[in-house]
Amino acid sequence: MSKNLFKIAKSKKIKYFLISFVDLFGVLRSKLVPTRAIKEMQKSGAGFAGFASWLDMTPADSDMFAVPDPDSLIQLPWKKEVGWLASDLWMNGKPVEASPRVMLKKQINELSKHGFSMKSGVECEYFLISKDGASIADLRDTQSKPCYDQSALMRRYDLIKEICDSMIEMGWGPYQNDHEDANGQFEMNWDYSDCLTTADRHTFFKFMVKTLSEKYDLRATFMPKPFENLTGNGCHAHISVWKGKKNIFLDKSDKLGLSKIAYNFLGGVIKNADSLSAFFNPTINSYRRINAPPTKSGATWSPSSISYTGNNRTHMIRIPDPGRFELRLMDGSANPYLLQAGVLAAGIHGLNNKINPGKPLYCNMYNDYKKYPNLPKLPDNLDQSLERLKNNKKMNNSFGKETINSYIKLRNSEIKEFKKEENFNKKEPITKWERLNTLDC
Repeated sequence: MSKNLFKIAKSKKIKYFLISFVDLFGVLRSKLVPTRAIKEMQKSGAGFAGFASWLDMTPADSDMFAVPDPDSLIQLPWKKEVGWLASDLWMNGKPVEASPRVMLKKQINELSKHGFSMKSGVECEYFLISKDGASIADLRDTQSKPCYDQSALMRRYDLIKEICDSMIEMGWGPYQNDHEDANGQFEMNWDYSDCLTTADRHTFFKFMVKTLSEKYDLRATFMPKPFENLTGNGCHAHISVWKGKKNIFLDKSDKLGLSKIAYNFLGGVIKNADSLSAFFNPTINSYRRINAPPTKSGATWSPSSISYTGNNRTHMIRIPDPGRFELRLMDGSANPYLLQAGVLAAGIHGLNNKINPGKPLYCNMYNDYKKYPNLPKLPDNLDQSLERLKNNKKMNNSFGKETINSYIKLRNSEIKEFKKEENFNKKEPITKWERLNTLDC
């Protein structure tokens, strides 16, 4: 039986609910609903005009309704009278197929046909920057290798403490916070969970970090590459698949600790990685991070080729521990739901077709990539990744051709807009258009 949001509101003293959904570009859309109206909203959803967001609709389309998931409820730790709810979009009595949370739930259902579920965790990197986005906020943060710098970390103690305290209060199980590889860059980690919960929390985390940063007169950005000479914002995902309480990726007899099922799942991810860059690296700016030249710290920490290895961060996929793998392709602009949905769709393809990922490579891929001229490369730009997604029959079958076409159509409209403003070239400085359109992704 579904949780009664009205009763929960009364017991928790919630006065308003943010009924939210994420569009295809990852923008968080919401309506603020008073508790007196939540019964009807829980039953029928909050109404939205689909054309007003990035969902490939027209002004002539019917209203769509965001039906909240009571299990996703988060009471804002910094404003307890407000509750946040993730929602699924419906139109004309049917789920909106080309909406990210619905797309993810479809892939969760496909994996469940095998009797499996996917658990995941994400590592969200972000910069704290000046209000105009022109520089990092901490002008004393100047080391060439600032990663784990204690002084720079503690200068942001009040903000990081409030974010971490909030995660503790919400029951996420945060376990470490650090200064990352770029000046002004931070990362905060919390426990893995089922992939839908992780996607909901990832969505809320970005909102929370931006909101609380403003409280401290700062601006947070998850933009993939806001500064040319600094490491970009990744969003690495840690993946495992379970049958009930058993991690079926785990095989202690294997050299890397993975089962045959895990290798097949991994094979599907590798086979579809170039196409899924359209989901994992969805902005024009994303391709300044991939295949980028070495940064001020000496390494980009982003992949250049489609390869996997053991505990080695120079490859697209690393296996740091038995029973899981880390996919390092995604960046900070990735849509939280499409990130998880893309991994699932590719992994299911691998399971269904028993795809062999090939042998792991034990090398420094940043230095040795020329030794592997036949190794598949990641796309050089968003145009390429969209074209590969368009031609990937498996992904079209998994998500529906109309859904894929809608996504590509919207992203192509953004590319067209960009090309009116700028002549895009990876060797040119990061453009004003990129900052205006990606800093708040």
